Amino acid sequence: MEILIAAVAAYLIGSVSFAVIVSAAMGLADPRSYGSKNPGATNVLRSGNKAAAILTLVGDAFKGWLAVWLAAHVGRRYGFDDGAVAVAALAVFLGHLYPIFFKFKGGKGVATAAGVLLALNPVLGVATLLTWLIIAFFFRYSSLAALAAAVFAPLFDLFLFGPNVMAWAVFGMSALLVWRHRTNIAKLIAGEESRIGQKKADAAARAKHDQSAGHARKH
Repeated sequence: MEILIAAVAAYLIGSVSFAVIVSAAMGLADPRSYGSKNPGATNVLRSGNKAAAILTLVGDAFKGWLAVWLAAHVGRRYGFDDGAVAVAALAVFLGHLYPIFFKFKGGKGVATAAGVLLALNPVLGVATLLTWLIIAFFFRYSSLAALAAAVFAPLFDLFLFGPNVMAWAVFGMSALLVWRHRTNIAKLIAGEESRIGQKKADAAARAKHDQSAGHARKH
């Protein structure tokens, strides 16, 4: 019963889409209608409103942190064990990906995963965030940074804490995050992925220019 309660409560918390809510509150277009059509901070940034993007980022990270914190602290008083906390971690992430309040069309989960990891263990969260920041700083691709963080997060967890039940939740989130970025992987390979802060039209023009230049060099 405790695991079921943890799963349902965390999933509902995760289903709150801050990208949609913040955009509506600030009079911006629905992030599901432009750019990548992904309701997340990176796509909201394409609207040109940095404040909205920051609020989305913080909100999505906070809900991930909150769900796990409630399970790990409040839930302990009602019999929640590590398994229930791990389920809550995965459920809040799934809620963000497939929100019941928004027709199961959610974001890719980077910020929410960061909040979850920080709540599970601050050292794990900070190590994964640093991985994201380093890749994002040098390559300017949010998706590439997210993929790198997703690969390293389970490795960090195993290296720091050894085999544990929480590692399954971390591995599950990482696998789902990579799956949600499958179109980005294709775009990265094709050189069509937008850089951080770059509008989709600019990315398309850059890709076209690179293709034309490559064709010209061949001849």
